[in-house]
Amino acid sequence: MKKRLFVLAGLAFASLASTAIAAITVYDDDGKPVTLQKPAQRVIAMAPHVTELLFAAGGGDKIVGTVTYSDYPEEAKKLPNIGDNRQVDMERVAALKPDLIVIWLHGSSERQIDMLRQLGIPLFHSEPKKLADIPDNVQRMGQLLGTEAVANKVAAELRDKLASLTAQYSKRPPVRIFYQVWDKPLYTLSGHHIVSDAMRVCGGQNVFGAMKITAPVVDVEGVLREDPEVVFATAEKNYGGVSLWRPYKTMLAVKNDNLFTVDGHLLNRSGPRMIQGTAMMCEKLELARQHRKN
Repeated sequence: MKKRLFVLAGLAFASLASTAIAAITVYDDDGKPVTLQKPAQRVIAMAPHVTELLFAAGGGDKIVGTVTYSDYPEEAKKLPNIGDNRQVDMERVAALKPDLIVIWLHGSSERQIDMLRQLGIPLFHSEPKKLADIPDNVQRMGQLLGTEAVANKVAAELRDKLASLTAQYSKRPPVRIFYQVWDKPLYTLSGHHIVSDAMRVCGGQNVFGAMKITAPVVDVEGVLREDPEVVFATAEKNYGGVSLWRPYKTMLAVKNDNLFTVDGHLLNRSGPRMIQGTAMMCEKLELARQHRKN
């Protein structure tokens, strides 16, 4: 009898030890530990780029809620919408019973994040600041979802593509860039945004990189004073786009025919497709370098 009790006690201890070992801990982009007792099965994505990262990590079938504009990949359009990145339906969030919420602090109000914290559900903050952070996010989400086999492979492929682009373009002659997110009012992105890292990889320089605000409003006169060699306007959120600059014939970007339209979904969102968007930017900047010879 004593021997049987000893065996049972040993099995119980082994079971507890196994449970402890199975706990998953990763650090989010705020440097805070996120611990799950088992891989997440029901996840809410609080930004479009988060949705893309989760799908890339092999966890698309684990997403139970997303926010407005989470439209890639195609399957994401069918997922339940719980609001936008600034205001969500907290009752619906609770009803979905998530075991992980992936948040985006830059796009969410502090009040909303505080309300999510009160639910007692683990939060992972995704805020890639550099292109290299994107495959890192994919890999860490794979750990949280238990989909490492997929996530690690995708992360490695993204790192290889980024390394190739950096080697090919980062040391090329620099090109000064104005990046136009919106034209009414005239929004750009500063050096605090990941877009500036994409420019760096391509050998580009953001003319408003030193501004303290991440998404500052500038004016036409300020852009003309900077006299960028290239203007990028995103097709995602533009009224007039690059046509705004065509009347300014003395502007270097106009004189050299370097007014380019790019897909904002590929560059304004810090998801896996941003590596593809960076490749497109690099090709445009190489074209601008060729225009110097003509």
